[in-house]
Amino acid sequence: MTQPLSIIVLGTDLNTFKEVRTALTSDTRVQLLAGGDDAEQLYGEIVRLKPSAAIITIGANPEPAIKLIKNLSSEAPKTAIISAARNASSDVLLQSLRAGAREFLPLPIRAEELKTVLDRIGEFCNAQVETPKKKGRMIAVFSSKGGCGTSFLATNIAGCLGARTALVDLNLQAGDLPLFLGVDPKYSFADMAEKRDRLDDALIKSFITPYSSTLSLVAAPREADSADEIEPEHVFDVLQKLRESYDYVVLDPQHTFDSITLAALDQSDEVILVLTLDIPAIRSTQRALEIFDRLGYPRKKVRIVVNRWSKMIDLDLRQVEKFLGEPVIGFVPSDYQTAVTSINLGRPLVHSDPNSKIALEIRRIARTLTGGGPMPIMEEPKTKKTLWNTFFKRELEFQASMEKV
Repeated sequence: MTQPLSIIVLGTDLNTFKEVRTALTSDTRVQLLAGGDDAEQLYGEIVRLKPSAAIITIGANPEPAIKLIKNLSSEAPKTAIISAARNASSDVLLQSLRAGAREFLPLPIRAEELKTVLDRIGEFCNAQVETPKKKGRMIAVFSSKGGCGTSFLATNIAGCLGARTALVDLNLQAGDLPLFLGVDPKYSFADMAEKRDRLDDALIKSFITPYSSTLSLVAAPREADSADEIEPEHVFDVLQKLRESYDYVVLDPQHTFDSITLAALDQSDEVILVLTLDIPAIRSTQRALEIFDRLGYPRKKVRIVVNRWSKMIDLDLRQVEKFLGEPVIGFVPSDYQTAVTSINLGRPLVHSDPNSKIALEIRRIARTLTGGGPMPIMEEPKTKKTLWNTFFKRELEFQASMEKV
């Protein structure tokens, strides 16, 4: 089926408009949306309706029409501007093209010239129809307190997603994810940010550091000066491009709520909020949840994971969940030697020791995140009643009293 061409015509006078309108009726593709000789009114219609094309006729004084063409090419870039004139000089033709007109029609209009112009306009309009770009899923592994193992978890979650994945080191001042993968990056996030307006699949491929056929790293800058030049809008643009190129984008942000981190968390489909079972980490997690609430993040976006869990931790985990107001979806076991060995090898644990308890639990968490549905926790932590309950009871009572104020 031939693509219809919606057109608005501005004539220098009503007779010129009628002349152009009559010529357009010979082509069945054309749908005339509006026309006349009122430049101000038709300018508003072109901007509002965004037709396939607008025919602007140029009179004896070309300046107003040239100015109009220039404004329309800026305000309605997807509308093809066709300039038309009677006995136009080459200078006027050139001015109209420089102002933004894509085609020129001499008046009176000849059928073969009109068909050629409309054919080219049809090609232009078809090129403007953007195919929906795929959007990969973005997962941020975050803790507002350092030392909770977010880099280890981000690397291993990225390593077991089973699809093309970009692992992005957003700890721009001191990122060390190359150590977890045993790679030596040549380029970094700073290079992507600098070339963000030109990023496509080929350019992205030249900047990433491949680890395997499915996992690639976007490293943090080596030089602090490069990191200082990265703005939140740069982060937004680069992450959007990465989402179009990868099935999953896993982020390892800084442990702060600065503008760079917020630009990343805002875009993430899910935030894995990581904590260890100690009072500073639990309080930090509670504050992070409060900040997420103020930012308007839905609670279903946030998934809480306990890292370095041990049976030796004398803590009532259900009290932790009650204190945070959110369930814990995973308990990554504490096994210092196994984790450190994988880091020293420069290989994610899910690859170097896939049958370890840590690797099995991380894979279970990954399946939960990627639509496999909630998977049962491998080893349900036992509830204990200890002196920690006094802390949670006191904190919960304090929260309740504050809500009444």
